[in-house]
Amino acid sequence: MTVDLRPPAPVARPSKALIIGLGVSSALAALVLTIMLLSGGPAGFGLSFALALVPLPVLLAAILGLDRLEPEPRLHLAFAFAWGAGVAIVFGIVLTLAGQAVVSGFGYGDKVAEDVGTVLLAPVIEEGLKGCALLLLLRRRREIDGLTDGIIYAGMTGLGFAVIENVGYYLGSFGEGGLVGAMETFVLRGLISPLGHPVYTSLIGIGAAYAALHRRYWAIPLGYLGAVFLHFLWNGSATSASLGLFALAYVVIMAVIVVLVLVTVRERRALVARMATVLPAYAQTGLITPQDITMLSTLRARRHARRWSRKSGYGSAMADYQQAATELTMLHLRGERERMDLTEFAGQRDALLTHMAAARRWNPA
Repeated sequence: MTVDLRPPAPVARPSKALIIGLGVSSALAALVLTIMLLSGGPAGFGLSFALALVPLPVLLAAILGLDRLEPEPRLHLAFAFAWGAGVAIVFGIVLTLAGQAVVSGFGYGDKVAEDVGTVLLAPVIEEGLKGCALLLLLRRRREIDGLTDGIIYAGMTGLGFAVIENVGYYLGSFGEGGLVGAMETFVLRGLISPLGHPVYTSLIGIGAAYAALHRRYWAIPLGYLGAVFLHFLWNGSATSASLGLFALAYVVIMAVIVVLVLVTVRERRALVARMATVLPAYAQTGLITPQDITMLSTLRARRHARRWSRKSGYGSAMADYQQAATELTMLHLRGERERMDLTEFAGQRDALLTHMAAARRWNPA
């Protein structure tokens, strides 16, 4: 088989809607932070903002570490994070307060209205708003190639929401109990349950990804209901101050985390194994040897190759080669799933082969 290694096709320009959404979401997040600064003062806000940022690098690494084989576009990840930090936060606050006002209007006291807002309204409203980011990204099906992608985008949306929400919680605790109050809240939200929002919304991400892959759109509301249930369970345990209910909620959420990790590991291993059946067809191009296929077909061999290439000065080239080969395999899977136009498929295929040719510098064919 002869493949014309044409120059890569021009990179698609970012969607205007995506850029606008990123800008609006970021502006709303900045607005919320500014209001917190003005209402809480520089000292309280500075401490609260710093506490909210402390676990962020670890949490980002945990979420993005699930997607090492085929990293998602940074613009899409930034949009998901900003949507959670901006749009979801602002409308979540507005709609929850409006709902609490309705409850109060029926003659219930402020305490009842606040509990209803925390336990019932917040899960329903906040998960719906965070899930909207997944629905918007669902329109770009090419960026959702598996359940892992849904988990990643949902996790980023939930993480953005949690960061801004935590600033507000820490600021409120600081105003009531000073440094001690803020640190107590940090232990609960920043150390004991830092992955709450990302985990809740990840169920919507799985539903959206399943819908994108299989056209089974019932999976989206099902994922939403799962996210609402987890959120309700956690908020209910915190509001009731019941140690038993708190332990149950914590165990359930930890079990969901384990399931999410298992889903990503299984999907990643299946993708890597599939390379052994897809890539041999390209052996005649000279870009893929039997040794390359062996190297690409297991996670352990891929790690070993990257370590070797770093010592030989080809670390970046090896990473680019592995990613292009991975995307080539995913292109075949997408083509089978979506019955892609042959011309479109050939253009994307040749662009990836060109990237592989440019990256394969350690042992040119």
